[in-house]
Amino acid sequence: MRSIALALVALLILGATATAGAQPLTREQSLADLMNTGDVEARRQGAAWLGKTGLMADVPLLVEALRDPDELVRALAERSLWQVWSRSGDSDVDTLFQLGIEQMNQRDSESAIETFSRIIQRKPDFAEGWNKRATLYYLIGEYDKSLADCEEVIRRNPVHFGALSGFGMIYLQLGKPEQALDYFQRALAVNPNLAQVEAAVEGLKQFLNQRSRNGV
Repeated sequence: MRSIALALVALLILGATATAGAQPLTREQSLADLMNTGDVEARRQGAAWLGKTGLMADVPLLVEALRDPDELVRALAERSLWQVWSRSGDSDVDTLFQLGIEQMNQRDSESAIETFSRIIQRKPDFAEGWNKRATLYYLIGEYDKSLADCEEVIRRNPVHFGALSGFGMIYLQLGKPEQALDYFQRALAVNPNLAQVEAAVEGLKQFLNQRSRNGV
């Protein structure tokens, strides 16, 4: 529900520009707005528009915006990061990527894995292709393959908090809570707004402390 609400907010912000008769923000304008510390509305607008215009070169600024004082700026920056990460720079690969997403949504894991494998073969530097296949491998219980793909994601995109969280989820399934805690904390170091990851960290800390007290 939160993602749907956020998408609606982003659409409202983007649509407001058109309603006002103004031109859509360019990438340069969006970056300038996001850095406008004195105008929260400008930062919201910049964060939203970078989802459409942003490049991988803009990721550091969007990651910085994950710590903005305004909750909506933080949420829009997170959404825009996923949008930027999901663009390969190759229209044919992007079409394949959308097909893979549709197959994931239809729970057709076998076809989706095949599609993302084609993407990886065609454009191996596209980190999100690896990330989506890692997710699929996790969902079907192929944890070693998922770990290997997560490694490929982080090699290409070290601030990919989704893959860092994915490591944590895999290590939980493998019964390795210390490693899970480490990766969850690394994910939060990039994006402190991951409520479920934060809850997992607190739960793991309590579990490990209790285990230590019990001498296990």
